[in-house]
Amino acid sequence: MGWLLERRLTSVTRRLKAAREDLAVTEEQLIQVRDEADDAALRAITSDDQSAPLDSNDAARHRDALLRHRADLLDAIAKLETRQDELLDEFNQRSGGTP
Repeated sequence: MGWLLERRLTSVTRRLKAAREDLAVTEEQLIQVRDEADDAALRAITSDDQSAPLDSNDAARHRDALLRHRADLLDAIAKLETRQDELLDEFNQRSGGTP
């Protein structure tokens, strides 16, 4: 395998691993933030406190931001997996393996 191909494959593999780890952390955070947003929404409905709706909005925005981040990570992972497959196919072609 050419050194450049090996280097690219190593880089993609490293980035894929990091993205998957980031996704795992994000999903754990999302569980907590969803619960907080749900609690804040309930407090906004039942509370006489004027700040409860603001807290609910803040919690919902935080949840939505994490959901967008999760979607971005899933997209990045899909692209990295595709790139990794392409590099592995190239490796197989160069080494005489079957595609």
